[in-house]
Amino acid sequence: MSVSRLTRRSSLLLPLAFAACGAPDQTTFDPLRWDYLPPIQLNVLTVDIEQRFFPSGSGDLTAQAPVRPADALKTMGEDRLRPFGNAGRAVMAIQDASLIKRDGAIVASMAVTVSLYRETGERGGFIEARVSRRETGGSGSMRSQLYQLVKSMMDQMNVELEFQIRRNLKEFLVEATAAPTAVEQAPLSAPKGTPLAPPSGGTLRRP
Repeated sequence: MSVSRLTRRSSLLLPLAFAACGAPDQTTFDPLRWDYLPPIQLNVLTVDIEQRFFPSGSGDLTAQAPVRPADALKTMGEDRLRPFGNAGRAVMAIQDASLIKRDGAIVASMAVTVSLYRETGERGGFIEARVSRRETGGSGSMRSQLYQLVKSMMDQMNVELEFQIRRNLKEFLVEATAAPTAVEQAPLSAPKGTPLAPPSGGTLRRP
């Protein structure tokens, strides 16, 4: 019977061995937000965001992504689409938010629709925005690759969504108005040769 012994030296090397085998990636990633951008003001009373896509099937990578595509799309909708009306509603639906490993590549696709409904319930406008990408190779951990991929695609989606809304839903847009600014009144100098008014209760003396 063979007996294996754990020596002091080998016990000291165990943490390094486990690290070499692939320790969990402890890298932190910044959240993806779009609240620093001017909101897209819609002439509706409410804006709803619906999740209509659920990852499934072999090769799905969404669970490994630090920021899942569906979560990023939901946040973007909350940050960018704002109700500025008294009636009607808007519905942004997440139709696709997939990250799939296929044939050695990462295939990613995102799709959202925005439907505008009048007070009567009749749909008065509709747009669809889509972006997709296929990536091979890459450097760093899988989590880092997925984060950068999602971030890059969300930048594209943000531009595409606003473009589609401003082109096809013009009648539902509320243009932003700048708040009036106070005008500071500066004292006006009297024209040359015009006598100056004496201060209240006093007399005016000329030099």
